[in-house]
Amino acid sequence: MPSVLVVEDDPSIRQSLIEVLAEHGYAVRSAGDGFGALREVTQSPVDAVVLDLGLPDLDGGDALRMIRGISSVPVLVATARDDEAEIIRLLNAGADDYLVKPFSGGQLIARLSAVLRRTNPLPPAHAAHGARGSRPAPAAEPLRPTIVGELAVDPGARTAHLSGRELRLTRREFDLLAFLAHHTGQVVSKRRLLTEVWREPYVDDQTVDVHLSSLRRKLGERAAAPRYLLTVRGVGIKLVAPR
Repeated sequence: MPSVLVVEDDPSIRQSLIEVLAEHGYAVRSAGDGFGALREVTQSPVDAVVLDLGLPDLDGGDALRMIRGISSVPVLVATARDDEAEIIRLLNAGADDYLVKPFSGGQLIARLSAVLRRTNPLPPAHAAHGARGSRPAPAAEPLRPTIVGELAVDPGARTAHLSGRELRLTRREFDLLAFLAHHTGQVVSKRRLLTEVWREPYVDDQTVDVHLSSLRRKLGERAAAPRYLLTVRGVGIKLVAPR
């Protein structure tokens, strides 16, 4: 049973989140402020954190950075702030995903499930042995580095370098870049990215847009003046070598 820490200062909202999570089989703990959340994470690790930003003692962004200083636990930020720059700041600070309030219980469960699938994959024994009597899965092909212009992406080492300089990418930004690099020159739809990178096809396309915007900035480009990430209007995005 996965365990989730709900960090929310409003008692009624906190109780509603606890009830939704419990109904879907999660073991739930809660905290009403940032320092309480830090104590919970330190004293008894959890599988994920749902973090509100409007806390009485700490700004949620500061609480996120403190959590990141002591734990790699997946953090799903719940925020009423829908400003793109603010969301990018949170993702760069270590958030694994975000939900803009108000959101439904179904959306919370879908996002949380997707985060846990990405950050807690099945151990090798489960991946290799399916149902009883089934054949072992074939060995995975080794992950090979991809070089596109002056950009080098190494999925095995989970590193990306641009002109010899290592890029500081969030986990999600790297996964997105690695997928596009694996399909260099191919136009990939946002729906496919949500399905194969986020493993959750039913969330908003804005999720991809926010990460692409942050990734572009780290690649030293803008949507209006792209170099590596080209948008094909109405179709998708592709990674190419600059001309």
